[in-house]
Parts: sequence; structure tokens; C-alpha cells
Amino acid sequence: MKFILALLALAFLGGCKDMQPNQVDNNASQPNIVMFLVDDMGWQDTSVPFWTQRTPFNDLYQTPNMERLAKEGMKFTQAYATAVCSPTRVSLMTGMNAARHRVSNWTLHKDKLQPMETNHKSLSFPEWNVNGMTPSLEVDKAVYATPLPQLLQDAGYYTIHSGKAHLGAIGTLGEDPLNLGFDVNIAGHAAGAPGSFLGTEDYGNGNKGREIWAVPGLEKYHGEEVFLTEAITLEALEAMDVAQEENKPFFLHMSHYAVHTPIMADARFVQKYYDKGLDSIEAKYASLVEGMDKSLGDIMDYLEKKELAENTIILFMSDNGGLSVYARGGERNTHNKPLNSGKGSAYEGGIRVPSLVKWPGKTPPNSVTDHKIIIEDFYPTILEMAGVKQYKTVQQVDGFSFVPTLKSGEDHSKERPLFWHYPNEWGPSGPGIGASSSTRVGDYKLIYYHQDGRMELFNLKEDIGETKNLVAAQPEKTKELAKILSDHLREVEAQMPSQKDTGMQIPYPDEVL
Repeated sequence: MKFILALLALAFLGGCKDMQPNQVDNNASQPNIVMFLVDDMGWQDTSVPFWTQRTPFNDLYQTPNMERLAKEGMKFTQAYATAVCSPTRVSLMTGMNAARHRVSNWTLHKDKLQPMETNHKSLSFPEWNVNGMTPSLEVDKAVYATPLPQLLQDAGYYTIHSGKAHLGAIGTLGEDPLNLGFDVNIAGHAAGAPGSFLGTEDYGNGNKGREIWAVPGLEKYHGEEVFLTEAITLEALEAMDVAQEENKPFFLHMSHYAVHTPIMADARFVQKYYDKGLDSIEAKYASLVEGMDKSLGDIMDYLEKKELAENTIILFMSDNGGLSVYARGGERNTHNKPLNSGKGSAYEGGIRVPSLVKWPGKTPPNSVTDHKIIIEDFYPTILEMAGVKQYKTVQQVDGFSFVPTLKSGEDHSKERPLFWHYPNEWGPSGPGIGASSSTRVGDYKLIYYHQDGRMELFNLKEDIGETKNLVAAQPEKTKELAKILSDHLREVEAQMPSQKDTGMQIPYPDEVL
């Protein structure tokens, strides 16, 4: 089936007579592009406020370089990822919504569902694409797609991956970023967390029984007091030097392992948070955030020193909402307030993330937009920024370019629906966590829970914390969004779980009403 779909896609693209592969706009100098992706960073984990007002979290965290980027570019107050990491990362690299690419949960072991899925009490989960993404039809249980860096590489870019990859399972082509169009792979592999952030612990290498988590390729820093965030930044700067030597524009996918667990102290910053009276875990977490921010500043400083800043675009994003249900200090599910819940949740705390874009000469400095973007939008946006036109892909791209908003600051999203689909089990329990499908249309958001058919409707403009379920009060709006969501799930042939006791597939939301 996968092979037939690919042939049909190629036939369709081949039928577009005016389309030439990877045309580049040569009328303008190709800009350098930095995609700065942070792992598990919440909407509130910054001194930059992404709400209408500052909160205590904005005063707690110190991210001066995010503040600097915000002053030089545009802040997106309503930017969305998926609730867990691999689906977001595959959407970034393919331009596909998670319901379509089916890498709907986090990947690791080849051909294997996660234990929390196989052991679920009441739901049987579908055979999702556990092997992640692949550039070849030969890999089963993986989404075959034309990767973003491949198109950029074909257009003359020197493509650099630095940090966490988590795009393909162990032993598959997608495990190695070099197979996905990157010229350079710094420390990227299948695992989604580091064995250790400490160079003195060799970033987890040598820990028996935990070999799969060991960060590869940074042996020069083993035994040294170099934090992982710093090491992958230093390597990225050297890779950008190579791009300059080869006289090529570069695409840097600066993909941090921070601020994911294990929550470990970055010694350069942690003491000030101890002095503020934070508990040990939260002080360490804050140091991870500030270390990530220093990396951003180091890259911005490099660009200015090399006189590249005026021809370099920086896009900042997190891969899901901030961790809050476990491993954190303080009260659970409160670390993203006023948003509800955190990573793994269908609520805003799990999917709404900080996002900033600086495009010199294009984005109005110190500007703010309410334009709604979702992670798959970055694929066509980056290609348009790079001047890559009329490109061919084997996959259907779901994302929409937000270049018009970057140039004008206006909200061009209008009533465009956004979709999330998670027919899986993450593991921990908490508010909004579990198998679900969701859509946001305008100010309204509908969540449909697979296990019991329950629905929740919220007006996010009036109730950003998702505290008041409007299903009973607004049945027509509920039906409207249920149909929009169901139509999308049918269109992309989204996978759905089944009830273990009956074997019956979970119905679409409009079949429940």
C-alpha cells in the first residue's frame, strides 16, 4: 500500500508540467538559516512573556538572549507543537501533520510498540510508524518522505544537525541525520534523551545497561567539565566555519537535548537559583534553561562577529510543552500556568510553546503576532525563506507558510483549523494525558478522548486555562468542531485505537454525538 501511494504521489507531481524540481530564486542572496529547537521547553520557561501579561515564571527564568531575539524579531504568542517529541520532529522534517505521517508517539526500538501501549488495560493501539521517518521505501513501519534538509542541500545549502535527532528507531535509516539530507551530524542518534549532560560523565557513555542513551560523537569533551549544551554549540560553530570556507549558505538545525530529563545542574548558572530559594530540582531545571539561552546568545554573537547576522534567519521553537507531570519539583501539572497541564497532554500546557523568528529586513523588530502556527508550517516556511520554489516531495505537505505574517505581522490564520492526533499511550497520568484527537478553530478548541468518548470544548480567548467545558452549553459549536475534526481524520486516514474487550475501532467524534 505504501509503495502504491508513493507511486501515485510521484505520478501527480510528474503531471504538473510547469513544476521544476527545487527551483531557487537567484535574484536574492540565499540567507543562512538557523532552526533553534529546544526539547521540552514550556511556554512559561522564559523571561520573555508570551501571554498578555508577565507571570512569576517570567521573573524566575533568565533568558536574556531570547529577550534579545524577541527585540530583533517577531514573537508568536500562539505557536503549537505536538504533545510529545518525535511527532513534532517528524512534522518539522516532512511538513506533515502527525495524523498523516503516523509517527504519533516517541520512537526508539525498531518495529516495537512501547510497553505502556501493549499493556494498556482497555485500548488496543494501532501499528503506528514506530520506526520514525525514512528516505527510502525499503523501511517498514516508517513514513517515507522527502526531508527538509535534503531539499535545502539540493538547493546548495551546507546542512548541519547538532544535538538531539530522535527521528528514526535504532537500526533504521532515519536514525542517522546523514541519511536525511544533512552534511554534518553532531551528536544525533535514535534516543530522545542524553545518558548524561556532563562531560565528566562522558555524556552517558560507559554506563552499562544504558548504552542506547549515550550521546555519540563528542569524545573530545569526555572527562572535561563541558556541559552537553555547550559542547554541541561549540561543534555547531565549527561546522558553520566550514560552510564559510566552502562559500555556501548554511542551514543549522540546532536541536538541544536540554531541557529534557535527566534534570542536571549546569554549574555555570545553577547557584543563583539555589540562592533564590528554589528547591534542588527546579534550580537545576532553571540552569538548563539558562544554558540553552546562552547557546542562543553564542550563535547570535558568532553571526555578528562573522558579519553574517544581516543575512541569517533565526527561528526558535520548542518540540512540545513543558514537562510537569513527573520529575519536576513542586506541585505537579502547575509548571506551565496559566496553561493547563504539560508535556503529553492535549491541553494547552502540552502543545503551546514559545516561538520567535528573526528575519533581518523582513520581520518588524520587536513585533508580536497572534497568528496561529503549528510545527508542520515550518517546512514550507523555511523553503520559501531559502528561495526554494516549486519543489517536489513524495509526501503531501500539510503545513502552510507563515512568511506573509513574518513580513506584515498580521494574523493570516483566520479560521484555519489546527489538528492534533495521538492514538497512543504516553505512560504517565495527568490532566488531558491519554489517547485523544483535537482541533482548534478560531478561539475554540475541541478535545475528543478515545478511551471513553468524552469531549471538551473551550473558548481559549476567554479561558486560556481550559477550566470551563462548554460542550453542554454550546452543543452546535461542539458539533461543528467535531465534524471538522472527524473530516480531517477521515481524509488523512488517521489511525484509531480499538476497544480491547470488543475489538471495535474507536468511533470518530461526529459518530459519538
